[in-house]
Amino acid sequence: MASVVMYTANPCPYCVFAKRLLNARDIAFVEHDLTGDFEGRKNLINKTGKRTVPQIFFGDYLVGGFDELAALDRSGQLMELLEANS
Repeated sequence: MASVVMYTANPCPYCVFAKRLLNARDIAFVEHDLTGDFEGRKNLINKTGKRTVPQIFFGDYLVGGFDELAALDRSGQLMELLEANS
């Protein structure tokens, strides 16, 4: 299974939703809280081209934010994508 990394900030309800979904599926993840870390946010924007959090990675694959994660879960492709990117 791919390593899961999630970039978050506070306050961020979508970050909370994403963490709840991953926890509900027993998917371990590493969280990088970028609250107040302007250099970290800048690096994330350079890496993803996106300004919003959460930004979720399965290995090197950028899933996107909570909406994309939830769509994968609803479609039944979440675990498949995790396995494919390990």
